[in-house]
Amino acid sequence: MSRIGRLPVTVPSGVDVKVDGREVTVKGPKGTLSHTVAEPIEVHFEDGTLTVSRPNDVNTVRALHGLSRALLANMVEGVTNGYSKTLEIRGVGYTAQAKGPSAVELKLGYSHSINYTAPEGITLRVEVVRRDQINALIHVDGIDKQQVGEVAANIRKFRKPDVYKGKGVRYQGEQVRRKVGKAGK
Repeated sequence: MSRIGRLPVTVPSGVDVKVDGREVTVKGPKGTLSHTVAEPIEVHFEDGTLTVSRPNDVNTVRALHGLSRALLANMVEGVTNGYSKTLEIRGVGYTAQAKGPSAVELKLGYSHSINYTAPEGITLRVEVVRRDQINALIHVDGIDKQQVGEVAANIRKFRKPDVYKGKGVRYQGEQVRRKVGKAGK
């Protein structure tokens, strides 16, 4: 039995869960999320807990068991508390400026500025900080864990951290391995 899959997901008060065949809808104070569970996996909602079960021990079904339970737990956590990722912008002249609740203008050393608009359900906040080589912080907030991570990764992709100087866009707390440049005479 899967160690993750057999754990029940406790649903806090104020969160409504509706199981309609394979479709699971979770509605909470921050919003609504829905997910279609893979074919052999069954979901049951009783007494404020979600339980996920599988019919057999085939490898693919075992993998889907834990995955389905983790996705449902992330949905419940998302509609109650939400998810957030923070990006740091480092480098001389590198800046970020908010252009509304879900848009940001980035200046990352290119000849042009980059305008990025987040998909629906994601909010971007820019905090201008000039300390410890950090020019700005971008906070990516939303209720869908996968979508928050994807938006943060897309913003980071515009200018990944340089291994020689350390400048670029990185996750908060990310350690970048620095390389030594050319050795002089």
